[in-house]
Amino acid sequence: MRYSHVNVEAIGYELAPHVVTSAALEDRLAPIYEALRLPTGQIAALTGVRERRFWDADQRMSAAAAKAGRKALSAAGVDPDEIGMLVYGGVCRDNFEPATACATADALGIRGAAIVHDTCNACLGVMNAMFQVANAIELGQIQAGLVVSCESARHIVDLTIARMTADPSMEMFKKSMATMTGGSGAIGVVLTHASRSNAGHRLTGGVVRAAPEYHALSHWGVDPDVSTGDAMVMETDAVGTLTHGVALGTDAFRAFVTELDWPGGPDRVICHQVGAPHRTAVLAAMNIPVERDFSTFEYLGNIGTVSVPITAAIADERGELQRGQRVGFFGIGSGLNCLLLGLEW
Repeated sequence: MRYSHVNVEAIGYELAPHVVTSAALEDRLAPIYEALRLPTGQIAALTGVRERRFWDADQRMSAAAAKAGRKALSAAGVDPDEIGMLVYGGVCRDNFEPATACATADALGIRGAAIVHDTCNACLGVMNAMFQVANAIELGQIQAGLVVSCESARHIVDLTIARMTADPSMEMFKKSMATMTGGSGAIGVVLTHASRSNAGHRLTGGVVRAAPEYHALSHWGVDPDVSTGDAMVMETDAVGTLTHGVALGTDAFRAFVTELDWPGGPDRVICHQVGAPHRTAVLAAMNIPVERDFSTFEYLGNIGTVSVPITAAIADERGELQRGQRVGFFGIGSGLNCLLLGLEW
């Protein structure tokens, strides 16, 4: 896919207020470590994640998404009544229905003829939402759109630690370790027609790939062993997800450099932030030098759908992204699905 008229105009973000170190989580996991005779430091050693952030227990996803969205609108100089589409792309939502996008839109004053809905696709939700908004802009249906999301790891981490404590087995430890990397944050991304401004970053195009035959490698949903149906469970085959995810991403990358006519690849890459093994494997498979990458997983953990835009915004703030550079936004999510987007920064 190629775009000729779409800018990523601005990114706004909110970091959750409570810093939770991996050491603090391992204090809670001490009985499991003792039962399995494991030394402390496993989370950081296996994933590279030293800390992550949690929201307050009563945080509404729409409220944090609205705060990030308000920042993005202000930075872009776009009024709420100019937004023709608002998409909430998070896994975490206020309710099954109505769409969390509706509460976010109400908080921002977006209404009337605007298209307002949720898009959910594991960690790719925000990038899928950007794709939807970009298509609407390219087709001339809207002039500006807003993508928002908020992710919260507190609840699922608490539930997973309780399950590990009840079943201190190595099998449970392995399929629960990925959950311990979860973090929290919120984003807003404003996309506009390129004719509206020269200040944005041109979205040049992208590539999608799917391997749904691997959809069973991970699961986050209602625990089937709980009769009340009100407890959630997250389990991940980390090795399988990494192996098949890297293969899918590599296939997508070969098509990406051809589709965008970037034979040397991007100048900088912002990848979905899973952890150190994922980063190393993805960059090596795509033959991308590590110095082209910018990471945040060490101190933010895996923040799901908000990972790529928050990481890009922080990289931009630190001067890591320069005007005119070719920048790749790379996402591989459970399912398995892959979406690679290219921007001229």
